[in-house]
Amino acid sequence: MTDVVINEMDLKRFSALIGQSRSPMTEFFTREIGWFANQDETVLGVVLIDIHDKDFTAILLGRDAIGRYRCIDQKVSMETPQSAHAWLVDKITAMTMGGETVFEQGDEEGKALDIFTPVKAEEKLHPYFQILSKEPSHVAARGIIREMMPHYIDIDGNFIEQFQTTGFDARVWELYLNAYLVEEGLFFDRAHYAPDFIVQKYGHTVAIEATIVGRKGALELNTFPEMTLEQMLEKTRNEMPIKFGSPLFSKLQKKYWEMEHVSGKPIVIAIADFHDNQSMLWTSTALINYLYGVHHDHHYDESGRLVITPQKIDKHILGNKEIPSGFFFQPGAENISAIMFSASGTISKFNRMGKQAGFGDSNIRLIRRGAMHDHDPNASLPKLFAYEVDENCEETWAEGMNMFHNPRALYPVPEELFPSIAHHYFKDDMIVANLPKVHVYSSMTMILNVVSDEEWKNKK
Repeated sequence: MTDVVINEMDLKRFSALIGQSRSPMTEFFTREIGWFANQDETVLGVVLIDIHDKDFTAILLGRDAIGRYRCIDQKVSMETPQSAHAWLVDKITAMTMGGETVFEQGDEEGKALDIFTPVKAEEKLHPYFQILSKEPSHVAARGIIREMMPHYIDIDGNFIEQFQTTGFDARVWELYLNAYLVEEGLFFDRAHYAPDFIVQKYGHTVAIEATIVGRKGALELNTFPEMTLEQMLEKTRNEMPIKFGSPLFSKLQKKYWEMEHVSGKPIVIAIADFHDNQSMLWTSTALINYLYGVHHDHHYDESGRLVITPQKIDKHILGNKEIPSGFFFQPGAENISAIMFSASGTISKFNRMGKQAGFGDSNIRLIRRGAMHDHDPNASLPKLFAYEVDENCEETWAEGMNMFHNPRALYPVPEELFPSIAHHYFKDDMIVANLPKVHVYSSMTMILNVVSDEEWKNKK
């Protein structure tokens, strides 16, 4: 008889594997305190404490016919965590010895999205999809994305094709939003074609529609625009507000508030900038200026205190194009409750989250560098940071996400539904922000492939 090895799991790994199998309802009456798995992770276990009765529950999980980890057995009302753990050890051992790896539950429909098997000829595949699906450098991203797919509902029926071809950036953004909303512990309603997400909690419902600033022209890999700080600032004044304005105005014309399942509820547009390589490192300021129709000058007074002064923006002009500034103050925009934005909804994010959840190969090293908010009230510049990504890191999907609230919203978004992110409000012509302890503005991830001396000689 072979001994069954049962390992204690890191919460990040457990969460990455079970995805949406964890019901948001559980947080109201239990708290997870221990996570376990057999060596092949065919059977998982979790110990929970009942926060009201102070007793313990153990839940056994295995993959169903679609590949989702789901409850296959449980025991409640145990007096100690040790007894809950002992029960799990016995059950995981028995299941492992039995050799069963799929635990059908009888209610499975369809199958998991096979997102990495090409459905089009190679010449039609997006260059970044080819990198993501094949290169050793992105094995961590592939691992964590595969675990999401059994739970992901393809409302449009074309997610895979879009993800692999012309819609790669937009679909990555949607997949990132999905991961964040799951992490935030929200209930999903995916029964409708549009908007993209209907989420619920605490008696509130919010509709979220995803969009991007798309790329014009063909993608050129490994080319990055070289710009001075002055050139970037110039682009944020007019060019980028116009770029953000186009998809936001298009979504405004959809009039989602007239849909029966959306009427009377907050509507949020979630936007990301993919218009050029690494563009999201510097374009967020342009979005803020455009949404509220102001930019902020700053100086230090005689006592060294930071003083911020708002300056109104009337319009943005680029060549023959001219648009009014202040999206939130345009006719009809009162129906849009807020705009969400992140500079982190990229494949690099999936690679880092996968690496820290244990999906990466040991020879692939990820080094992250970026800028984060400095909570010193007199700081006018962000803090810089750098670290190597490993399983000790604690990055979240929420990190770097912003919600810009519309001061004219007919139905404001309750902040308590999205407690992990930065919230920005417009009060007395000033933008006032409630920021989490760690708020990253932007970052870059360097990928290093560590090889042996012999491999290096062969490459040379």
